[in-house]
Amino acid sequence: MSARTKARKRALDILYSADLRQQTLPQALAIEAERAANEPTREASWMYAREIVDGVIDHQDEIDEQIETYAQGWTLARMPAVDRAILRIGVWELLFNESIPEGVAISEAVEAATVLSTDDSAGFVNGLLAKIAQSNATT
Repeated sequence: MSARTKARKRALDILYSADLRQQTLPQALAIEAERAANEPTREASWMYAREIVDGVIDHQDEIDEQIETYAQGWTLARMPAVDRAILRIGVWELLFNESIPEGVAISEAVEAATVLSTDDSAGFVNGLLAKIAQSNATT
């Protein structure tokens, strides 16, 4: 597993746990930062994980608006918490991280949904992120 894939998983863990524990993302990030300071062997994944979570914090309103706009009949509240976290990471990578190709952002999100969520989640995540990528390519 690549360092960026590990970082995405770590960011997903932070977003998911914050959602379930009803913590703010900055609170969850601070807890993980403290843990990371005690785990120097995981530093490579920590830097990109932090970049992802910071990006989601900085752009959460826009990210959530994109998800709700293209989710066709699904509100964020109705989605499984893990899908919300996966989609927020995927949308951040698509819209705000120019160093990640669209195909990579989408395939990494789909893989996470395949492994961690429901049977229907991978298709849902793929379709939603593809729509967001396409709509933002034309604007």
